[in-house]
Amino acid sequence: MSIQVTEPSDVAAEHAFGRVDADGTVFLRLPEGEVVIGSFQAGSPTDAIAYYARKYDGLAAEVALLERRIRDGQVAPGEAKQSIDKLRAALVEPHVLGDVAVLRTRVSAMGPAVDAARAAVQQKKAEARAASLAERESLVAEAETLAESNQWKVAGDRLKELLELWKTAPRVDRAAEQAMWKRFSAARNSFDRRRRAHFAQVGAERTLAKERKEALVKEAESLAGSTDWGPTAARYRALMTEWKGSGRAGRADEEALWQRFRAAQDAFFGARSATFNEREASYADNLAAKEALAAEAEKLLPISDLTAAKSALRSVQERWEAAGRVPREAKDRLEARLRRVEQAIREAEESRWRRSNPEARARAEATVAQLRESIARLETEADAHRQAGRTEKAHRADADAAARRTWLAEADKALAEFSD
Repeated sequence: MSIQVTEPSDVAAEHAFGRVDADGTVFLRLPEGEVVIGSFQAGSPTDAIAYYARKYDGLAAEVALLERRIRDGQVAPGEAKQSIDKLRAALVEPHVLGDVAVLRTRVSAMGPAVDAARAAVQQKKAEARAASLAERESLVAEAETLAESNQWKVAGDRLKELLELWKTAPRVDRAAEQAMWKRFSAARNSFDRRRRAHFAQVGAERTLAKERKEALVKEAESLAGSTDWGPTAARYRALMTEWKGSGRAGRADEEALWQRFRAAQDAFFGARSATFNEREASYADNLAAKEALAAEAEKLLPISDLTAAKSALRSVQERWEAAGRVPREAKDRLEARLRRVEQAIREAEESRWRRSNPEARARAEATVAQLRESIARLETEADAHRQAGRTEKAHRADADAAARRTWLAEADKALAEFSD
């Protein structure tokens, strides 16, 4: 753009930033000089100035609008750059009348603001990408942890939730997302394989448990009508132990088999209880007889005449055996009463035998004789020591004699227990 210098006589109309010549040429004053911005023939010079001033106002409004949009973050950096370039181009060879220098300065100032906005956008994108990566990584990490879980229902449901979360998570770059998806999918597949293997094993174990328990049920049902009460009850207890150690069949099979097994047990033990109850009822008379016999035997205590007591006890024992069985809850109590009498008679027999034992009596007599002889000898020694003035020795002999007198008293008692 060329810079022209005109004479004041050429001026037909003036403006703060330009003028219009008489021939309609419009000039713009810039810091570097005047430039021609157009020619206006459609009206007066004043109309020309108004026309080009309006164009300036429109351009200034565009500049102000772009400034505000950049400041408020309402325009993308790329779009803002295009708008700045357009305004800059319009201000290189302006066709407006106004303070173009100020507009140029303002447009130039927009560049750093756009660069800052672009940097902020890039920073936000980087942060969003990092957050998205972290979110997906957390989903992958949890899936990999669940892949080793044995809580099949809980872990399986959570993996389904993680898959839905994966689908709605913010996207990241393709390479990173594919790598994480590979890990996520591998974790799900690993869990599914382990779960299938587990339930396949459980199925096999349940089939085996079902076969075992069916065999136990058949045996239990075959024993339900037995009247061999003792051995059959023992076998039922063994079958129950085997049942507990046979594992679990499927829920429906387990319940059906258990109902059959329990029904067989109930039938047997119900029949046994009924039989035992009838038997116990028939023992009522036996119980009364043995209560009376126990009381009769207890009257023999304390033992005063051993021979008569033994004879009476034999009579009680014979009638006891003949009386028959009593109810189980009374058996131990009654037999304990009879055993006390029997024990007392045995002790009386042992005591009499000890008293009539000639060898034991001879030993007791010999012990008494020896002690008396020893006491007499010690008394003689003590007198001799006193007469000789050996006081200490006399005291020792007296003490020894006193001790033996105590022993003699005990020996006399033992000897007195022997009957003549």
